[in-house]
Amino acid sequence: MLRFYDDYDAFAQEGESKPRNIGAPVFLRHPAAQTGILLIHGFMAAPEEVRQWAEFLYGLGYTVYAPRLAGHGTSPADLAGRTCDDWMDSVDRGHAILKTCCTRIVVAGFSTGAGLALAQALFKPEAFEAVISVSAPLKFKSLSVSGVEALNDWNRLCRALGLTWFTKEFVTNHADNPHINYLKSPIAGLVQVKALMKRVWKGLPDLCPPALIVQGKGDPKVSDKSGKKLFARIGHGNKTYLEIPFHQHGIVRGPIATELFAEVERFLMEFPG
Repeated sequence: MLRFYDDYDAFAQEGESKPRNIGAPVFLRHPAAQTGILLIHGFMAAPEEVRQWAEFLYGLGYTVYAPRLAGHGTSPADLAGRTCDDWMDSVDRGHAILKTCCTRIVVAGFSTGAGLALAQALFKPEAFEAVISVSAPLKFKSLSVSGVEALNDWNRLCRALGLTWFTKEFVTNHADNPHINYLKSPIAGLVQVKALMKRVWKGLPDLCPPALIVQGKGDPKVSDKSGKKLFARIGHGNKTYLEIPFHQHGIVRGPIATELFAEVERFLMEFPG
């Protein structure tokens, strides 16, 4: 929490940043729980994005920790300077916190948080009982995202030459939750999301923990094919696939989330505690 407060004080910008409580990590400790859920929010979002999900899981008897990913909950400028390794470090710290009070841990996430959940399960397979991925961004629908690596290289060249007026560092984000999400998306951050998903794709045949893969069908941001491709690439057979029809990317908040939560509950019943 102190790390977040320091980052917020250092990077918050008037007109760009949300209130500080939006970015604060969510920790719901259930005194009787042996199993904890490490719950990871998405790109340009904050722990508040998954609070409804966290409260649902807490109501089922789990301890839940939703870490704040580096560069999130502060400002788009802060996020522009972060890497997917920084985000993994944020999740690692959340895992360490949960280990102090839970003997078993399930890792779950939404959007880029789902990619990070899969990465955690790949790189630390012995650490997690299961993994839940909701709308992981294996492939974006927007054609403009396909060219972000080239644009990022151009921006770096222009900065090196002192020609900063030729750069395009941010694009508009049409946010589902404007009170939580940044309204500007850093090009460098999008490059990091794609780099993360490339790592995940490469490693998925070796995924060990049981997996629930959920895809929003009709998602305007992430291709409907993403979930099926991720599911098919997982090497083991202890996996479940689910599609939830919805016209927005965000399916972890509001009335639509109840359908997702019911499926998550059914999946978690295999791992009591």
